Amino acid sequence: MLLFIVFHYVALLGNVIAFQDYQPFLGIRDSIWVGLENFSVLVNGDSAFLIALKNTLVLTLIQTVLVFPAPIILALSLNSLLSERLKRVIQSVLYLPHFLSWVVVVALFQSMLGGAGLLNNFLRANGWETLDILGNPDIFFGLITAQVIWKDTGWSTIIFLAALSQIDSTLYEASSVDGAGRWRQMWHVTLPGIKGIVILLLILKLGDSLSVGFEQIILQQPAVGIAHSEVLETYVYNNGIVGGSWGVSTAVGLVKGLVGVILVLAANKLAHIFGENGVYKG
Repeated sequence: MLLFIVFHYVALLGNVIAFQDYQPFLGIRDSIWVGLENFSVLVNGDSAFLIALKNTLVLTLIQTVLVFPAPIILALSLNSLLSERLKRVIQSVLYLPHFLSWVVVVALFQSMLGGAGLLNNFLRANGWETLDILGNPDIFFGLITAQVIWKDTGWSTIIFLAALSQIDSTLYEASSVDGAGRWRQMWHVTLPGIKGIVILLLILKLGDSLSVGFEQIILQQPAVGIAHSEVLETYVYNNGIVGGSWGVSTAVGLVKGLVGVILVLAANKLAHIFGENGVYKG
């Protein structure tokens, strides 16, 4: 709790930098206040910011459509296995990538798909043309999404498997007596049984939707270039810590956080309209 308070709530006070021409050697107290001047990059449409915003929105859409449903599908597949021993073995194998850091994951992908990786060495040995996968900007978003699915899908199934275990088994028995097959049972029993947790996690996902893989992307950015890989999180880092535009970067980060809060509140209200509890009642 202490770590959470210090590094999340106390850290929020640093957002005053968004209203200053902040200089680290002067500190917050002595830096010049500039009002809303740092937010002009959002209004005037700075080209670097617009590129980062576009890439963030595209990547957010792709990952919401492809990454979010992946653990649900995997959990349904695992739940259908009759052998508990086989289920536990598969779960253990699928959980392992989650405990690898992004540094290790990117290194693994480079060793397999890089210019001197396993795949291209195999192609060279057989006289075939090599493939530029990690440095190809046209497939970069697909690569990023595939890495996220490989790393975190197994771990994310834990919550959905727990929800599936709480569904009353007599519902399946009753539906079977009524002639429902496996697909009808999944549609009328299983999915309604986990609908609440799916909506809850989707709301939380929306709140964090504009924060897409900082460490994952910054490690691979040199291979594809900033124009094709810059997102809001890396924009804040590249322009703030690296470029020294502390105030502008903090302003962008502050707006991104506020948009996330608005998305959570709106999605939670929508959940109430459809009769679900959402993140909180009211």
